[in-house]
Amino acid sequence: MTFGDQGTPYGAADPYTQWVVEQERIRRRRRTRRAVTAGTGVVLVAAITAGGVLYAGGNGDGEAAPPPSSAAPSVTASLPSDAPSALPSLLSRPVIRPEQAFPAKSVRLDDGSRYERVDLATTTDCSEGMSPELAALIEQGQGCERLTAALFTDSERRSQVTVTVLSFRTVQDASKVFAMASMDPVTYQVVSLDPPPEAGLPTVPPGSAGVFRRLMTVRSVVFANGQWGDGAETDEAAITKETEDLLQYADDNVVAYEDPRSV
Repeated sequence: MTFGDQGTPYGAADPYTQWVVEQERIRRRRRTRRAVTAGTGVVLVAAITAGGVLYAGGNGDGEAAPPPSSAAPSVTASLPSDAPSALPSLLSRPVIRPEQAFPAKSVRLDDGSRYERVDLATTTDCSEGMSPELAALIEQGQGCERLTAALFTDSERRSQVTVTVLSFRTVQDASKVFAMASMDPVTYQVVSLDPPPEAGLPTVPPGSAGVFRRLMTVRSVVFANGQWGDGAETDEAAITKETEDLLQYADDNVVAYEDPRSV
């Protein structure tokens, strides 16, 4: 079974094979994860920009595509004409902290669904948690200030959804990353967290089906990667909903911090 957005240009290579190869390559590059503790909650508000892509694993018969070139294309972005006049003051605030983006270990959403946050990691060296191509793209601008990622599982402890917040110094850099990740999510991706041993969850088997989404806020791009922990390729609608709901939860937290006027 194949999950996928209609009309997304993947190029000649099989997109999911590329994604699997790239995820393994990123995991090997990642050096450390810094755990942080949970803090207080924040008010939820609506997201302001959205986009998404889905992938699924193939049957494993295809030859793995070679990793894409790490050379990033030159990309520029400018502010829209209707950008808020308060933007300079918003950008002068510190970037969102991990305990503000992911304030609770136990999360209950508006529909009653419950999730447990089983891992939380943050770093100011954003390249640790992303593909070399995405890191090279970010280096063209003023840089990423912080990457924070949280791993969630549902009440049945079946799913594994990694939600990652990339916060930037400028809106232009956030827009550039969002645009490139939307056009080519295989190349410009963030890595999924593996569950820590104390979580009691399995590591998702390589080549497993996954759902991938992203949203943009004032100065951050929020990514969500969702998979079944056992690597199942069934229940596409269920894993899609969990991934999108947790993405929206985190995005609401980020928007509430980055633009308090919207609360």
